[in-house]
Amino acid sequence: MRGITILGATGSIGLNTLNVLEQHADRYHIVALTANQQVERLAQLCEKYQPTYAVMAKAEAAEELSSRIKRSCPNTEVLGGEAGLVTVAAHESVSDVMAAIVGAAGLAPTLAAANAGKRVLLANKEALVMSGQLFMDAIRQNQAELLPIDSEHNAIFQCLPTDYHQGLSAVGVKRILLTGSGGPFRSVDIESLSRVTPDEACAHPNWDMGRKISVDSATMMNKGLEFIEACWLFNAQPDEIEIVVHPQSIIHSMVEYIDGSVLAQLGQPDMRTPIAHALAWPQRMSSGVQPLDLFAVGRLDFERPDFARFPCLRLAAEACRRGGTAATIMNAANEIAVEHFLNQDIRFTDIPKVIENVLSRNSIGSADRLEHVMQADQEARLLARAEVEMCRQTNKRQERA
Repeated sequence: MRGITILGATGSIGLNTLNVLEQHADRYHIVALTANQQVERLAQLCEKYQPTYAVMAKAEAAEELSSRIKRSCPNTEVLGGEAGLVTVAAHESVSDVMAAIVGAAGLAPTLAAANAGKRVLLANKEALVMSGQLFMDAIRQNQAELLPIDSEHNAIFQCLPTDYHQGLSAVGVKRILLTGSGGPFRSVDIESLSRVTPDEACAHPNWDMGRKISVDSATMMNKGLEFIEACWLFNAQPDEIEIVVHPQSIIHSMVEYIDGSVLAQLGQPDMRTPIAHALAWPQRMSSGVQPLDLFAVGRLDFERPDFARFPCLRLAAEACRRGGTAATIMNAANEIAVEHFLNQDIRFTDIPKVIENVLSRNSIGSADRLEHVMQADQEARLLARAEVEMCRQTNKRQERA
């Protein structure tokens, strides 16, 4: 049996992973489950799955969890903090690590899994957005396996030849067509975006996701992060990737070859499909997903992305081309801006403003060492908080006028 650690077990990816694993209990053993601070939800999962380890990212939450499951999970050891996350990601009894912690908090344990030579099932975009070269070097140097979980990257992986690491042009690939739904605001009046509420931004038409990722989808920053991630995952140049808005979310991405062939991966908008694919690779196993009914789908639409409506896409592409710590800075500013939007401190349209201002004020440095990456991340967060406060004050003056 393969031992698995699920980083971010209480999130949508973590819960979907557990759902798939339940269907194949004879093949996998759950070594560790982790969460940020949702003690009650992780306690329930521990009672159901009885892992060897349970980890809370917040130390105080770990103490609460330990007390909560002391009797119901006598064989589960509770760890806390980043050190605990790193421990279960690199543990000797673990073969597979589902990296599903949202944001920069997932970088250290995901990198630890790579350094320990694990099979890394990557659902955490930030590991590559923040430290792409470092992460890919760790995968290669430690003979780790890297399998993408994002539905788009998993689709691309399925459509590419196995030797794509040589470079796309070397294996006959013309370009990658990275699809995105366009989120809930694809066709609304642009002028109305400044009045968008957090609940409206989180109401994705196709996917059931956490609130931060849902906001990223609404701004299409999620697609911008995936653009950067795809460059690292598939050894692609920015000009070899084109974003295609596909509202139905049925074609998860495509690969165009130099002979005119276009291979596409289709399926229901259900994350259990890429999760099951990565867990079983190179074989296949059932995921529990309903079969795709093309007659019910009826039509497939495609549009070019609107960069005026979605400025975050432009900012992500620019950061990718600038290299160094540009993507790290962009990601940090976005996390702060989204956090404050969800707290209703700033407007939806303030999110790209905060990101752009932080990028313009922060010098781009080298991303060749983890300490450089983390320093850029922290400096960008400080600047982003200052930009958020400026947006708040500006909005208050406008409301009084």
